[in-house]
Amino acid sequence: MNIGVVLGVLMALAYAVMNGVNDAAAVVALPVVTRVVRPSAAIAIAVLGNLLGPLLLGTAVAGLIAGIVTVQGPEGVAVVGAGLTSAVAWCAFCWWRGIPASASQALVGGLTGAALAAGGPDAVNWGGVSNWRPSGVFGAIIALLVSVALGLVLGVMADRLARRSLRRATRRVEPAVGAGEWLSAGALAFGHGANDAQKSMGAIVAVLVAAGLQSTSAVPLWVVLAAAGALTLGTALGGWSIVHTLGRRIVRIRPVDGLVSQGSSAVVVVASSLVGAPVSTTEVLASSIVGAGVGRRRGRHVRWSMVRHIGISWVITIPSTAVLGAVLLPLWRLWS
Repeated sequence: MNIGVVLGVLMALAYAVMNGVNDAAAVVALPVVTRVVRPSAAIAIAVLGNLLGPLLLGTAVAGLIAGIVTVQGPEGVAVVGAGLTSAVAWCAFCWWRGIPASASQALVGGLTGAALAAGGPDAVNWGGVSNWRPSGVFGAIIALLVSVALGLVLGVMADRLARRSLRRATRRVEPAVGAGEWLSAGALAFGHGANDAQKSMGAIVAVLVAAGLQSTSAVPLWVVLAAAGALTLGTALGGWSIVHTLGRRIVRIRPVDGLVSQGSSAVVVVASSLVGAPVSTTEVLASSIVGAGVGRRRGRHVRWSMVRHIGISWVITIPSTAVLGAVLLPLWRLWS
């Protein structure tokens, strides 16, 4: 096993750590901000979900990520390494700035840019959607866009349903709402682990296949455990600036809003994991939060300037990481 393969696997695990810092912060943001769950308990929920999700929901997302790059041999290892480094750098920058980044978009962009620089359009599996299952770059982008729209729509619908159901409720329902927020946070953490850990798994498998160390896109158990562990480490480190952005800077969140937003997001993320669609937990949750705000006819209280700021960061993620991936490719060629 040469140095390029070792560095590629390590970079995939570093990506999982940064993914945990960014997206796991989103998972625990609302119960912490609404004071239903203490930060330590919220981290425990996220850690448990990160470990169970990839073990119980399969590896369909990993297969899509592993199939984006079609370059083989040392050049393939360099392409995946450059793409991963680009994604890690972008996520670290967004963490520093307190911006809820899409680690999924960053990885897709980085891999695509590095592959294009290595072999042109033929080096990329552009894919699409077939039988409701996405594949390749276009499939990943479609999944990301659809998941955001679903998060927004479900957030609006669920919040209006909750508002009608609790219209005559007294303070006696608060413990039930708090318990529901616990459960929805656990479900979202489970979906996050199932979807996001698989992206690192897919990247590691892509490195192993390119290096000729395995012939299929099957994910070995050690890869599953390593990716889940790295994601868990990122969760423990926490991204509290992102917690603040999601929990306070988009719309004022109450416990019922947290329940609605987390529940809607969990449905989208878990369903996406089952069909092999790589989505961004942060993007889905942010759109659900906006949906909850609009659902209560409090659109005027949504901080649209912050929503616009986050939206711009999402739009520029893929082209930015694609360029960075291409720039980093010559460096990775030296090691591969």
